[in-house]
Amino acid sequence: MDEEMKGSLYGALENVIDPELGVDIVNLGLVYDVNLDEEGTAEITMTLTSMGCPLGPQIVSNIKQELAELPEVKDVNVNIVWNPPWSRDKMSRYAKMALGVR
Repeated sequence: MDEEMKGSLYGALENVIDPELGVDIVNLGLVYDVNLDEEGTAEITMTLTSMGCPLGPQIVSNIKQELAELPEVKDVNVNIVWNPPWSRDKMSRYAKMALGVR
């Protein structure tokens, strides 16, 4: 997968907003890796802000919906991982400013 495609995947994921925080999952630092294989299957490795996040299924559904808009993507697998654990340190400067985090 080339850098342009990787950028397209991340760009689409920036449209997925965490419903509780109101900031996209990329800037929150929830997305750890993206990949697109030759068959068009997108593999997203990510975490959630907490293990008991009740909105996890909605976020996964929104990811699949956004990535389906890219013509290269035929299928999407979202892998939720807990290591490394998410922390505020993973958030972008934009997300920290939007949430008032220092």
